[in-house]
Amino acid sequence: MSEVAIINTDCGQMVLELWRDVAPNTAGNFVQLANSGFYDGTAIHRVVRDFMIQGGDPLSKDPEQSQRWGMGNPGYTMPGEFSDRPHVRGVLSMARGNDPDSAGSQFFICLGTAESLDGEYTCFGNLIEGDEVLGAIGAVETERAPNMEKSRPVQRVGVEWIRVEER
Repeated sequence: MSEVAIINTDCGQMVLELWRDVAPNTAGNFVQLANSGFYDGTAIHRVVRDFMIQGGDPLSKDPEQSQRWGMGNPGYTMPGEFSDRPHVRGVLSMARGNDPDSAGSQFFICLGTAESLDGEYTCFGNLIEGDEVLGAIGAVETERAPNMEKSRPVQRVGVEWIRVEER
């Protein structure tokens, strides 16, 4: 039995195995947020082609807050749990600010190898089903976000819900 996160999006479903042995606090936080409904109705607000897709911002539930998407959190931050696991396609990791201990609820899934993130960001899972969904989200048309990065999906990519279960 392993613990998996099921992410149901407008583009389909992805299933990710969680690595509690690698990042127990981070994985536990993600499970608590997912199963409490925190992520329900959010969006994949950032897509950087061949790099990663990012979600988990509670502000992305509200289109009126679109200028602030990417800045939301659950009201707290967590210390990083860095490991030697590489950031390769399908790896689930925590987004954060400049402070290594500033992760909260935002996560990303790698679209390719991102060696520059290794040991700097907390990876805590891996995609085991739905690579075609990851690819479809990673290929959506993007426009410039408020920070001028060309990463904002032109058409909203909704996250209907995320739940964690044993399989």
